Amino acid sequence: MDNPTKLDARQVGADSLPVISIAGLCAAAPAERQAVGDALRAACTQTGFFYCVDHGVPQGLIDAVLAESRHFFALPTADKIRLDKSLSSCNRGYEPLRNQTLEAGTPPDLKEGFYIGAEQPESGGLRFNQGPNQWPMVMPGFRPTMMAYSAALTVIAERLMQGLALSLGLAEDFFSTYCRDPQITLRLLHYPPQPANPQPGEKGCGAHTDFGGLTLLLQDGSGGLQVRGPDDGWIHATPIPGSFVVNLGDMIARWTNDRYRSTLHRVVNTSGGDRYSVPFFYTGNADYTVSCLPGCLAPGETPRYPPVTVQDHLRAMYRRTYG
Repeated sequence: MDNPTKLDARQVGADSLPVISIAGLCAAAPAERQAVGDALRAACTQTGFFYCVDHGVPQGLIDAVLAESRHFFALPTADKIRLDKSLSSCNRGYEPLRNQTLEAGTPPDLKEGFYIGAEQPESGGLRFNQGPNQWPMVMPGFRPTMMAYSAALTVIAERLMQGLALSLGLAEDFFSTYCRDPQITLRLLHYPPQPANPQPGEKGCGAHTDFGGLTLLLQDGSGGLQVRGPDDGWIHATPIPGSFVVNLGDMIARWTNDRYRSTLHRVVNTSGGDRYSVPFFYTGNADYTVSCLPGCLAPGETPRYPPVTVQDHLRAMYRRTYG
């Protein structure tokens, strides 16, 4: 396995991933919206990653999310364990350190997390990963901050899906059914510093692709996110203030017959301090069936993946990473 802390000529800085302003998606002029679609197409066919700017999410809300996250992970372990996600029927709540292994054949990931989803009462007929959240009662500002942020990111994700439709030559509202009553997960993550003498292969988060549709990542200034480049080097996704790092998940790759890339990425926290990040996973409607888009098949080509519903895909992916 390569040394995750060693830089080489292929491991370059922030300008390795494109920076895309999505302000044009709100423009009245079709040409301005299409220009964003064209930029997205270039990013999605190359690395499947880009920085998203001019998104309109207030900086005060972004700062509050990171502050609440730091506060939560600083709570006594006993307080966090009371919210363990094993107590939830829908994968909500606290995930202890080294609970997940995203890269096969490596030690468990050196991170702890907290899962939040759309707030839904416990009742019959709920889909996979749907239900009530668990909340830290000792932090009264936690719930309203996270729900406001989730609502804001849902709007941005739907806007990006509009842009992806344009990038594929489809009607802007092509993904509207997929976006109806979407599955979302907000995940707070805390990465302790990388140990001075880590186990072989040990890192904050093992190399993996994301399960769903889109991921919008908020990261603090610590760095550590690495994206697999076209030449198999690791690109450092250096934090850019005010941006989200957006990447495509496996479902977009299925939809496009791998025209659009769901790319390996990992976290190696060599900052010497604690790292905090907040990925927002947008997975779409649980009952929606994802199948290859006709425009993503060349003459005589067949789809690489069979059709699958969003919830069946999610079940399979959770089984894979949690065993």
